[in-house]
Amino acid sequence: MIIKSVELSNFRNYEQLDIAFDEKTNIIYGDNAQGKTNILEAAYVSGTSKSHKGSPDKEMIRFGETEGHIKTMVEKGGKEYQIDIHLRKNKSKGIAINKVPIKKASELFGFLNIIFFSPDDLNIIKDGPTERRRFIDSELCQLDKIYLYDLTNYKKTLEQRNRLMKDICFNPSLRDTLSVWDDKLIEYGKKVIRRRREFIDEISGIVTDIHSNISGGREILQISYEPNVDDIFFGDELIHAREKDLKYGQTSVGPHRDDIKFTIANTDIRKFGSQGQQRTCALSLKLSEIKIVEQTIGEKPVLLLDDVLSELDSNRQNFLLGSLYDTQTIITCTGLDDFVKNRFQINKIFHIVEGKIADS
Repeated sequence: MIIKSVELSNFRNYEQLDIAFDEKTNIIYGDNAQGKTNILEAAYVSGTSKSHKGSPDKEMIRFGETEGHIKTMVEKGGKEYQIDIHLRKNKSKGIAINKVPIKKASELFGFLNIIFFSPDDLNIIKDGPTERRRFIDSELCQLDKIYLYDLTNYKKTLEQRNRLMKDICFNPSLRDTLSVWDDKLIEYGKKVIRRRREFIDEISGIVTDIHSNISGGREILQISYEPNVDDIFFGDELIHAREKDLKYGQTSVGPHRDDIKFTIANTDIRKFGSQGQQRTCALSLKLSEIKIVEQTIGEKPVLLLDDVLSELDSNRQNFLLGSLYDTQTIITCTGLDDFVKNRFQINKIFHIVEGKIADS
């Protein structure tokens, strides 16, 4: 699977841009605030329909314009696909695959599998559980449309239940309707919990092997799913917490409070790991995504590295880039010195200056 080209019109700081990528290693370099990350963001939107930053559509449209466009050419399984994203300031986005509009953004998932790796991801181990849940969901939603359906419905139901509990404070008669939302939350929540457990079981061995290689076999990393509640007991726990939930107007039990645990020699790396250990764990976790995608769909995903090399020491840089010899990789950075010094293989170079390709 590769991205052949990305064409932008009124996207972020780009009035027009047409960029064709090599199937292996691509470097996009330039000073800060020139628009390098915006190209990666456009590619990510083409695969997931959303910004990796969580930005609303209107923020991705060039200042002063009402619409923006992304056209991405993808090669997958020997076939070419054209993905068109039409961003509109006052409407929901339009999406077309091979010029045929799709009704739901979820229909886009699977045409382009992308792994986005930024400096923020290096903090996934020490940051709160929200980021670790996002890691699970971002990968599973690309690989498993059933999970995407269940998670979407769980989140919608959770929002409705929380809103209802706040309304009950002002209108107690509404309490009789709470069980309807409880049943739906339990139905979808159980499925989310079970699939997350399967996913962590699938990647745990992969993460352990990668981490062992990075650390030279000195450390053995163990990763485990830490559900807020077991799926078997979700219904009972939800009912047990009902009075507390009503008091605070929010649901305190469920997979929206799950976490992932990382341990080395029985030490919880989230709390007690050194920065080096935490970063090595994060790197192992991101690289495991490549393997799990390949195992699931039979092709490697596209890897987007957003200025992440500058945050890694030379050993971790070498391991990361040495792992990507047969994966299409698009890397942003401020300079080429590290690549030249370490003799990394570069197949195509783009120099971005003020939203334009200055040379390549």
